[in-house]
Amino acid sequence: MGKVTWVRRFLFGAVLVLALVIGGTAFRVWQVARGDDRDQADVIVVLGAAQYNGKPSPIFQARLKHAKQLYEDGVAKVIVTAGGNRAGDNYTEASAGASWLVEQGVPQSATLAVGEGNDTLGSLRAVADEVAAHGWHTAVLVSDPWHSLRARTMADDSGLDAWTSPTHSGPIVQTRQTQAMYIFRETGALLFYRITRTPADDIGSTSVG
Repeated sequence: MGKVTWVRRFLFGAVLVLALVIGGTAFRVWQVARGDDRDQADVIVVLGAAQYNGKPSPIFQARLKHAKQLYEDGVAKVIVTAGGNRAGDNYTEASAGASWLVEQGVPQSATLAVGEGNDTLGSLRAVADEVAAHGWHTAVLVSDPWHSLRARTMADDSGLDAWTSPTHSGPIVQTRQTQAMYIFRETGALLFYRITRTPADDIGSTSVG
């Protein structure tokens, strides 16, 4: 068998393995996005998204509404809002989210704003430290469906025992074209994180902190 044939087989095998890895990861992103684990936990963690002068964006509000429903259903007694601020912002995503929840009737004592981190990994590390400081260990993560697997992976790596209950409303889930785009982006972001252990929110963020 000639050298050229071996090279072709090697390249074919490499492409096949790469396709299986990407396809398998995309399937897991889709699979976890469809799940909704409402087992009781110590806290509900809402991952931040854009806020405008203290007002959560529609994407962020969809997450907050879902977290509020989980709280009212007794999933956890505390809602942790996550996310820092951008240069020039007067509010963090976390503080904007907590204020919105209080305005909607959630007791202030049931909210905890962790306004640190400008990407998913940084926010979750800050949340994990704060949760541990309170003696809590388990968390239900609330984000957009396609972001759930990456968020859960990062939460686990940060020391949180976490599962996901994504929101299924809001701009992110309105059309199949939008859904396909975010599945594609999140697949790339998750693979990047698994290889480098660094965030890739510019690649795969669904407007997450």
